Amino acid sequence: MAEEHHTEITVEEIAHAFEEVPVHIDLSHHGIEDWITLAVFWGMVVCVFLQFFTRYALNNSLAWTEEIAINALVVVVFLGAAMCVRISRHIHVDVLYHYLPERVGRWLALAVDVIRVVFFAYGTWLMWRYVSIVAHERMVTINLPRRWFFYAVLAGFALMFLRSIQVFIGNYRRGYSVLERPGAFETVGD
Repeated sequence: MAEEHHTEITVEEIAHAFEEVPVHIDLSHHGIEDWITLAVFWGMVVCVFLQFFTRYALNNSLAWTEEIAINALVVVVFLGAAMCVRISRHIHVDVLYHYLPERVGRWLALAVDVIRVVFFAYGTWLMWRYVSIVAHERMVTINLPRRWFFYAVLAGFALMFLRSIQVFIGNYRRGYSVLERPGAFETVGD
């Protein structure tokens, strides 16, 4: 095995490493759904930790933590889906656009945008109807209404609908979408 040589660093050099100017962090590109999803996610993490700790460390689990964590996961999924719509991160197949003429690809991309808007509008309407039917259900382990979780999922669908309109308008004004030019949407962190 090769012998390793380490360069010695003085205490002063280590101390000066902490004097560097901090990098400016820009959080302006995050939407409201990002922050709500983050809060619900950490609430879910706390519930899962409580469930694990009370079950395995205390040998007396809190029954409500599982139901809250499951409902929080559903909320995270649907609000996270709204985030994905906003930044065009849903799964899509763009290989076809490499072989189509540019004009045909443009029309197909516009059709995909319109279909996405219609799909999320229909999903929002269906969720609205569903919430109106089951709004009075109660949780099994805690006597609390489940409607708050249903309303959060409805909000996720409504945000997906609104963000899909926003993406459609942006793609139309720009003249291309992520389907046509995926490289134009890549960021440094990807």
